[in-house]
Amino acid sequence: MYFTDKGIEELVERRGEETVTLGWLADQLRTFVDLNPDFEIPIERLATFIARSDEDDDE
Repeated sequence: MYFTDKGIEELVERRGEETVTLGWLADQLRTFVDLNPDFEIPIERLATFIARSDEDDDE
Protein backbone atom coordinates (compact mmCIF):
# COMPACT_ATOMS: atom_id res chain seq x y z
CA MET A 1 0.00 0.00 0.00
CA TYR A 2 1.28 3.44 -0.88
CA PHE A 3 1.33 6.13 1.79
CA THR A 4 -1.19 8.14 -0.26
CA ASP A 5 -3.67 5.27 -0.03
CA LYS A 6 -4.29 6.24 3.60
CA GLY A 7 -5.51 9.67 2.55
CA ILE A 8 -7.58 8.22 -0.27
CA GLU A 9 -9.17 5.73 2.11
CA GLU A 10 -9.94 8.52 4.58
CA LEU A 11 -11.55 10.51 1.77
CA VAL A 12 -13.76 7.56 0.83
CA GLU A 13 -14.68 6.85 4.45
CA ARG A 14 -15.53 10.46 5.30
CA ARG A 15 -17.08 11.66 2.04
CA GLY A 16 -17.76 8.53 0.01
CA GLU A 17 -21.51 9.07 -0.06
CA GLU A 18 -21.30 12.72 -1.20
CA THR A 19 -21.75 13.92 -4.75
CA VAL A 20 -19.43 16.75 -5.79
CA THR A 21 -18.91 18.74 -8.96
CA LEU A 22 -15.64 19.10 -10.80
CA GLY A 23 -15.91 22.83 -10.12
CA TRP A 24 -15.93 22.12 -6.38
CA LEU A 25 -12.95 19.81 -6.78
CA ALA A 26 -11.07 22.45 -8.79
CA ASP A 27 -11.73 25.01 -6.04
CA GLN A 28 -10.43 22.60 -3.40
CA LEU A 29 -7.28 21.93 -5.44
CA ARG A 30 -6.68 25.67 -5.93
CA THR A 31 -7.08 26.30 -2.20
CA PHE A 32 -4.70 23.46 -1.41
CA VAL A 33 -2.05 24.86 -3.78
CA ASP A 34 -2.53 28.36 -2.34
CA LEU A 35 -1.82 26.95 1.13
CA ASN A 36 0.89 24.52 -0.06
CA PRO A 37 2.68 26.03 -3.08
CA ASP A 38 5.32 23.29 -3.03
CA PHE A 39 2.63 20.91 -4.29
CA GLU A 40 1.76 22.98 -7.38
CA ILE A 41 3.39 20.58 -9.85
CA PRO A 42 1.90 17.35 -8.44
CA ILE A 43 -1.58 18.95 -8.27
CA GLU A 44 -1.19 20.18 -11.86
CA ARG A 45 -0.28 16.65 -12.92
CA LEU A 46 -3.23 15.19 -11.03
CA ALA A 47 -5.65 17.69 -12.57
CA THR A 48 -4.30 16.96 -16.06
CA PHE A 49 -4.57 13.22 -15.44
CA ILE A 50 -8.19 13.58 -14.34
CA ALA A 51 -9.03 15.91 -17.24
CA ARG A 52 -7.60 13.50 -19.80
CA SER A 53 -8.64 10.20 -18.20
CA ASP A 54 -11.31 9.52 -20.81
CA GLU A 55 -9.15 10.19 -23.89
CA ASP A 56 -8.46 6.47 -24.35
CA ASP A 57 -12.22 5.80 -24.47
CA ASP A 58 -12.58 7.98 -27.61
CA GLU A 59 -10.31 5.76 -29.69
